Amino acid sequence: MDWFEALILGIIQGLTEYLPVSSSGHLAIGQALFGMNDGADNLMFTVAVHVATVLSTVVILWSEIDWIVRGLFKCELNAETKYALNIVVSMIPVGIVGLFFKDQVEAVFGSGLLVVGCCLLITASLLTFSYYAKPRQKEHISWKDALIIGIAQAVAVLPGVSRSGSTIATGLMLGNKKESLAQFSFLMVIPPILGEALLDVLKMTKGEDVMGGIEAFPLAVGFLAAFISGCVACKWMINIVKKGKLIYFGIYCAIVGVVTILCSLLG
Repeated sequence: MDWFEALILGIIQGLTEYLPVSSSGHLAIGQALFGMNDGADNLMFTVAVHVATVLSTVVILWSEIDWIVRGLFKCELNAETKYALNIVVSMIPVGIVGLFFKDQVEAVFGSGLLVVGCCLLITASLLTFSYYAKPRQKEHISWKDALIIGIAQAVAVLPGVSRSGSTIATGLMLGNKKESLAQFSFLMVIPPILGEALLDVLKMTKGEDVMGGIEAFPLAVGFLAAFISGCVACKWMINIVKKGKLIYFGIYCAIVGVVTILCSLLG
């Protein structure tokens, strides 16, 4: 991987981590276009760009993170503690998938662009349903809703199913307010991504060849590209959710999904 490929893939990761179009699906498409067919050879790069997007979340939502941390230190069942508990609850489904179904998920990632295209159509359907659904608006995200949103996040480990799209769309269909959903969706992904990155780092300490031949400069370029584009996309996406414009991303995912399926079948 050279610096230009790292730049493009870093931008793709940063933008699509927050926009409801699936970062894993777009990374798979981008890597296929660059002729990178073996995802295992790019593990270090994948870890770097995912950590970069987590840092962009911390930067953009620092005031909310600070609010939660300060509330936790009060050692009482306040609004901040309840919010943190909801994040913990939302992590349970993806934690179960990571612990017990990791090999199966990795097999799906290596199954080609046909799966990516089909999963993009699933994302398009979720975004469309959430746009037309008009449930009663709730004041706060309950722990039950947090668990269901967490299940949506667990399903989004499939390449092509958007994590932000599935969690936000699920929250909207459950009747949660748009103003709080994007923030919750972006905060709930921080622990799982950092946990996955830690597991990958542990693999590296065991001497596995996970660098994939990538050098320090392309890695740094990809990291910075993912961080900067992630900051832009995170802030932009929060405003988009508030305005309820997710239907346009649904149309985009449908188009890209169909094109990807056709290219996979004809290629």
